[in-house]
Amino acid sequence: MNPEYLYYSCAIMAVILSGLAKGGFAGVGALAMPVMALGVDPVRGAAILLPILILQDAVSVWAFRHSWDRHILKVMLPGMASGIGIGYFFAAQVPEATVLGVLGLISTLFGLQRLWIERGGQIVLPSNSPDWVGLLFGVASGFTSQIAHAGSPPFQMWVLPRRLPRDVLVGTTAIAFATMNWMKVPAYAALGQFTRANLLATAMLVPIAVIATFAGVALVRRVDAARFYTLIYVLMVLLGIKLMADALLS
Repeated sequence: MNPEYLYYSCAIMAVILSGLAKGGFAGVGALAMPVMALGVDPVRGAAILLPILILQDAVSVWAFRHSWDRHILKVMLPGMASGIGIGYFFAAQVPEATVLGVLGLISTLFGLQRLWIERGGQIVLPSNSPDWVGLLFGVASGFTSQIAHAGSPPFQMWVLPRRLPRDVLVGTTAIAFATMNWMKVPAYAALGQFTRANLLATAMLVPIAVIATFAGVALVRRVDAARFYTLIYVLMVLLGIKLMADALLS
């Protein structure tokens, strides 16, 4: 395939995946970077996608601006900031394949365990694990986001068992990751990745990014709230398998 056609095909698919994730189908967004990397250098691909993710975050935050949990954000955001800092300073010492493999295994086991607990549609009591656990998961989320652009699983592992209403879960996730993506901007600026060529490539993908995010929001609101968590756990299992495969093949 012509390299230019390959790039645009991969870029469009990556933006659509990230749009669906920002609309509420958390998990599929972690597939965006691997798809993007098929058509362009991963570092440049991440720089092209970051402004798009920030724009998609804005759409998602606006759509769910009345539905979010203040306490979860208060607990997790400081941990996320710490995790991003740790990831930035220690990225060279931590093999990305190791992070992907461990994260994939944990995500798969967690998703399967939750699907087993909630099999048959039985009612599961919400978890009330202490805040310090949420802080640690926030650190893990920020770290894996900075190292491997895969911050969703640690965040979900603490938040999903709390059984928030569907829209509150989506809104809280949107605000958390919107904030975390802005935290990552200085690192990319320091690496000199916001070049004119990269920003032009970003601008060309903006219309698709906005449409994909609104489509994700519309689809989430059509999914029965009782089945929404089951769908997210299935996506976590599939994402975990994908991360482990990436680790083994890298």
